[in-house]
Amino acid sequence: MIAAALVVGMASGPAVAHAASAPVQAQAPAPASAVSGRVAPLVSTPPNAAALQAAIAGLGPRHRDATAALVRVGGTAGRWQGSSGVADVRTGRDAVEQGRFRAGSVTKAFTAAVVLQLAAEGRLDLDGPVRRHLPGVVPDAYGGVTVRQLLDHTSGIPAADGPGDSFEAQWEHRFDVTDPRTQVANAVAKEREFAPGTAQHYLNINYTVLGLLIEKVTGMRYADAVGARILRPLGLHGTSFPGRTEKRIQGPHNRGYQAIPKADGSRELRDVTEWNSSDRWAAGDIISTTADLERFTVALFSGRVVPQAQLEAMFTVPGVQDFESGKPAAMTAGLSRIVLPDGTVAWGKSGGRHGYNTAIGATRDLSRTLVYSVNATDAKGQDMNPVALGVIMAAFTK
Repeated sequence: MIAAALVVGMASGPAVAHAASAPVQAQAPAPASAVSGRVAPLVSTPPNAAALQAAIAGLGPRHRDATAALVRVGGTAGRWQGSSGVADVRTGRDAVEQGRFRAGSVTKAFTAAVVLQLAAEGRLDLDGPVRRHLPGVVPDAYGGVTVRQLLDHTSGIPAADGPGDSFEAQWEHRFDVTDPRTQVANAVAKEREFAPGTAQHYLNINYTVLGLLIEKVTGMRYADAVGARILRPLGLHGTSFPGRTEKRIQGPHNRGYQAIPKADGSRELRDVTEWNSSDRWAAGDIISTTADLERFTVALFSGRVVPQAQLEAMFTVPGVQDFESGKPAAMTAGLSRIVLPDGTVAWGKSGGRHGYNTAIGATRDLSRTLVYSVNATDAKGQDMNPVALGVIMAAFTK
C-alpha cells in the first residue's frame, strides 16, 4: 500500500484515458494555529536520522538493489545528509558524496521551468497551439496541441520508435546519437493516442517537442537556454548537459551498474556508466549533484525560478485519467503529485537512467525537502527501487 501511494507520483510511465473533470489544484495550506494565527508546517519534526541511515545501510556490490546512494533531506525542521555504498565495485572505494550522476527525467522540471519563464515574459501562450511556433515540426494533425498539454502530458502525441524496452536491446544501442527533430517527425507521423486534453500519457516526446520550442523562441540551443536562465543564476556548477555525442559523466561520480542474471543463478554487475543520452535530450539527459538539485528545488518552490502566477501550473494536476491505468492523473507541468501514506501531499520528479535512480521532492511549504541519487541495479525496472522507497518513507516520516 505504501509503495502504491508513492509510485503513482514518483515512477515514470503512466498515461491517460477519458474526458476531464476539474483540475486538481495545489494542496491547500495547513490550518492556522489557534494560538499564533500562523500556518502550521506540513512537516514539523526533524528528519529521522536513524531511519534514513537504515534506509541506505549495507549498499555495495553484494546488495540486491543498489551499489550506492546519496541523500539530502532539508526543510524548516532540520537537515540530514548521508551516503552509502561504493563508487566502483572493482576497487571498493567509498561512494563520492558530492558525486555527479545522471538525473534522468528530473530534466523535465528544468525544461518546464524555462517554458513557464517564457510564458511569463509573454513570448509564448501556454494555451496557444505549439504549432504556432513550430509549423515545420508539428503537422496539421496535431495543430490543436497546446504548450500546456505538452507540459502536462495530455497532448496525445505517441512515443517515437526506439530500440525496444529490454535492457539488452538498449545496451546494443547505448552509443547511438539521436536527433530530436527526427524523433518528433517519427512520432507525429503516427495517429494520435487520444484527443488533446482528454487523457494523460507520460511520454518523453512531449518534452522533446518543448526542447525544440525553447530553441525556437529563445534562438539558443536548449542546453544554453537552461544554463543562462537557471544553472548560472542559481550557481548550479555541478549540473550540466552532456551534449549529443558525449557518453561520459564528467567530474567525480559513482559508477552505475545493471544486474544481469546468469545461468547458474548468480548475477553480473555490468557497468553502464558510459551511455549516450541524446535520445532523452530535454526530457532526460541532465547530469547533476544532490546539492545542486536541492538548491534548484528550494528556489523553484520559493518562486525564484518561475513567477508565482506561472508556477501554479507545476502544482496543478489536470482532471483527466491516466491513459494506461485509468487512474486519476498525477503529473503536472514538470512535476508530479505524491500522496504519502499519512495523507501528506508532496510534489516532485523522479528520473531513471540505467545505473541511476534520482528524485527531487518537497512539501509545497518547503517544510521538508528531499533529493536522492540511488545507484540502482535495475534502475529502469517496472517496480520502484526498494532503497529509494525506503529513503522516501524515512525522509517524510513525522
